[in-house]
Amino acid sequence: MSDNSKAPKSYNRFVSRFPKLGEAWDLARQAELEGPADEKARRLLKLAIAVGAMRQGAVTSSTRKAFDAGATAEEILQVVALGASTLGFPSAVAVASWIEPILLDRMLV
Repeated sequence: MSDNSKAPKSYNRFVSRFPKLGEAWDLARQAELEGPADEKARRLLKLAIAVGAMRQGAVTSSTRKAFDAGATAEEILQVVALGASTLGFPSAVAVASWIEPILLDRMLV
């Protein structure tokens, strides 16, 4: 399995209970790395998927990882804005409220 030293404790506990699922997760991550998209693009795409699925934990995690991959606050907020017409404005505002604490923490707003 991959190095999970930065993974949340809950993830580490889960994969220690279910090592085969941890292996499957690692294989899925390896498959994500195949293809022409660079890390920043992959992270913005994962954020867009999390936004579309309205998964708060995935949105916040994807936001942090996108920043770590070099995405700007403007790029991240554009993902939310692009989703507004599909998700609806109330959902887009909710997603923005999940991202805002990360922006504030990184002093990007």
